[in-house]
Amino acid sequence: MANPSLSIIIPTHHRPDILKICLAHLAAQTIAKDIEVIVVHDGEDDAETQKIIHEAKSYHLKAIRYFSIPKSQQGIARNEGVTHAKSPIVLFIGDDIFLMPDACEVHVRMHQNYELRSSNLGDPENQNSKFKIQNSHPIAVLGFTTWDPQLDLTPVMQWLEKTGWQFGYPMIERFKHAFIPRDTQERFTYTSNISVPLTIAKQFPFRADATLYGWEDILWGKQLKEANIPLFYEPDAKALHHHRITMDDSLKRMETLGRSLVQLTKIDPDLGRMPTGIKMIAYRLIALTPTMRGAHYRAFLRGIQSAR
Repeated sequence: MANPSLSIIIPTHHRPDILKICLAHLAAQTIAKDIEVIVVHDGEDDAETQKIIHEAKSYHLKAIRYFSIPKSQQGIARNEGVTHAKSPIVLFIGDDIFLMPDACEVHVRMHQNYELRSSNLGDPENQNSKFKIQNSHPIAVLGFTTWDPQLDLTPVMQWLEKTGWQFGYPMIERFKHAFIPRDTQERFTYTSNISVPLTIAKQFPFRADATLYGWEDILWGKQLKEANIPLFYEPDAKALHHHRITMDDSLKRMETLGRSLVQLTKIDPDLGRMPTGIKMIAYRLIALTPTMRGAHYRAFLRGIQSAR
């Protein structure tokens, strides 16, 4: 493919079965003939994954390429994918993200047809945005992600989505089809379903020293904010997250997030996510409660303590 409209970058690690379904959803996109897919295996090469890539070419994903890197982390895998991208727009998703048929088309349309002007940021919904605007401007586009209804949703999965602990979409509902306020936009740069111009992806790679899971999206999003690149929330670019989580899975994830936050705060002391003072007192009080929220706060605080 000489001039694809969109490059889709997918980090993966020994999950060929779920990747196969992800690729099938890409083959069903309304603009499937105009996209290229770049799969980066994070870790030693995997014969089963290579087989899935070969099979994908037979169901209308002709422009699909596969690369393998030494075991690193998802951010490094995304950076590798960016170096091979040929389109003017890149879309980051995960191997367990199933895009709805028109999701890619929506992402491309937003970048191609939307001109960011100062008047667009004068709306009451966007009164907190304070970008220095020119007649046209690169933007990041955040799509909507929800649990795959085909999964057996556990109580903790329902709680995570309702409260915004997994994805904070409830917190940005009023900004749908609009720009997320600049002061908080980095909290929502979810790489499960987000697109940026290729030039921006190359200029602002994911940090190589963010070696633990969690928060690397926020650190990357902070770079975008500081570079005056606003984040547009477009819920019509919809995706399903096919990843079943138990309570034990969720608590382990929270401990990892605690450890990761210590690491990233050392990398960027201005990240501003580490609880201190009154906020830390509140976290500890909530952690004492016999609730799902309390259990998650306890796990998070254990992660912070273990990393210090």
